[in-house]
Amino acid sequence: MSHAQEFNDANFENEVLNSQQPVLVDFWAAWCGPCRAVGPTIDELAGQYDGKVKVGKLNVDENQQAASQFGISSIPAVLLFKDGEVVETLIGVQPKERYEQAVQQVAV
Repeated sequence: MSHAQEFNDANFENEVLNSQQPVLVDFWAAWCGPCRAVGPTIDELAGQYDGKVKVGKLNVDENQQAASQFGISSIPAVLLFKDGEVVETLIGVQPKERYEQAVQQVAV
């Protein structure tokens, strides 16, 4: 089973904004219960869309630059990027089907 990549302030531009593939980023924090609830779903999506969509997580406590750049004020926040632009924002815990629906709109 694939696991989501770890994104951070240092690799965010290269891994997310400059990615040739669409990228799903889970903005989360260790103390956030709903974030921990979403985590396994994000890992499942990483395996499900391996090779089509890059899936990763960014800890907002450790990487405040990227979080503030995209105005993350509520977590979990899952942002879907295509060609360096945010194409979908999902705030709070969502059913897996909702994440799949968003990913399928940009998956190649």
